[in-house]
Amino acid sequence: MTAETPLSGRLDDDDYPAYTMGRAAEMLGATPGFLRALGEARLITPLRSEGGHRRYSRYQLRIAARARELVDQGTPIEAACRIVILEDQLEEAQRLNERYRRAADPAGQAG
Repeated sequence: MTAETPLSGRLDDDDYPAYTMGRAAEMLGATPGFLRALGEARLITPLRSEGGHRRYSRYQLRIAARARELVDQGTPIEAACRIVILEDQLEEAQRLNERYRRAADPAGQAG
């Protein structure tokens, strides 16, 4: 297999659903029930394999890990999910603002 195969691109893709529920739960130090609860709260929506099994991406695992931190600190799961969603939206808005700032000032002269 060479570096040009389609598989190599997927392994670097944060959105590729590479992890089974069991492996994802193990990596997070959580239970499959915790991952199901995150899905029910609509924080993450795992993709399904052809056999119907949940599959998680690295991006989803980072989101789940942040929710786990909050829950471990005593935050109710619904509130933790809302906090993580808002944090993610804020990060994206900041990224867009920076891009717009750079586009508005191509000479790099922020004033």
